[in-house]
Amino acid sequence: MTGHWRLDDAARAAATDRRYATIDSPVGSELGLYAPRGSDPQAPHDRDEYYVVARGDGQFVRDGEVMTFGVGDALFVPAGMAHRFQSFSDDLLLWVVFVGDRS
Repeated sequence: MTGHWRLDDAARAAATDRRYATIDSPVGSELGLYAPRGSDPQAPHDRDEYYVVARGDGQFVRDGEVMTFGVGDALFVPAGMAHRFQSFSDDLLLWVVFVGDRS
């Protein structure tokens, strides 16, 4: 269904893909779900990125700054900036929104 997504349905898609699942990708943006397990091996992305914490808690490192996060928090990372999740709970589940065209 376009325009409406349920967390549990998206979580099943992310589990199938192991860490990340694209839920929708209209022109200029992408909605996904990220479920890192154990460690977070991310590298900087070529688009701005928002995370919304659906489940879990932990620490988020963005350009060397460490932030504590929990359910309901939103985090922003500009394109090209180093970032990762650390010391996070086993149930961490994040909505991800990429904004802008790919370079």
